[in-house]
Amino acid sequence: MNSRRETKNSIDSLISTISGGNILDIATGNGGFINILINNLEDYTEIIGIDCSERPLESARKTYSQHNIHFQVMDGSHLDFPDSHFDTVCIANSLHHMADLPTVLSEMLRVCKPGGNVIISEMYCDGQSETQLTHVYLHHWWAAVDTADGITHYPTFTRQQIMDVTNNLGLQQLNYYDDQDLESNPKDPEMIRELDGIIDRYIQRSQGLNGEAELCQRGEELRQRVHEVGFQGASSLFMIGNK
Repeated sequence: MNSRRETKNSIDSLISTISGGNILDIATGNGGFINILINNLEDYTEIIGIDCSERPLESARKTYSQHNIHFQVMDGSHLDFPDSHFDTVCIANSLHHMADLPTVLSEMLRVCKPGGNVIISEMYCDGQSETQLTHVYLHHWWAAVDTADGITHYPTFTRQQIMDVTNNLGLQQLNYYDDQDLESNPKDPEMIRELDGIIDRYIQRSQGLNGEAELCQRGEELRQRVHEVGFQGASSLFMIGNK
């Protein structure tokens, strides 16, 4: 097992060595990770993105019109696919959204072919710079608002917790890479305006929820942090192994 710091370009280069075959992307949302796959994989045959909600899939379908990319509403803990069906199974930035993570991971392994690729990418909450911690704190606040609104969303894991979970999958040729970008401007005006808009929407969502006052106060405190400290995306742990 290897664990090392890697740049985004290095991880893209790693993906470029993979023949994806038939791919399943779990908790695909609007298909953000699919964009990384199709732009970097050596090749692929078909991609199916699933999510438990129809709403983000509507956006994904508009983005990806290719005949071999499809989207379905499906719960990751109850995959409606036969055993050993996919050459590659992925999940990105969604482990902390799973109400029953062990079952989701078990299902991922079940539908993956022997020798197939398992790819997991997940942001973590520790070991971050001050500007990256702004992202972590915002994400944990978003999780608190979602939870108060009845949506499954937990705080992000530590790096070691992600490694512990993935080490227990029994994968072969397991490799870990840290994906980080500290070159962007942490006080980019356009980005700060975008974050202000997101904070506004979450404060609006907080109204009428249990703990409204505290949630709104946290949002305003985080807005102040965005403006004073700045924002950079939190580092993620990228894992790839073979079943």
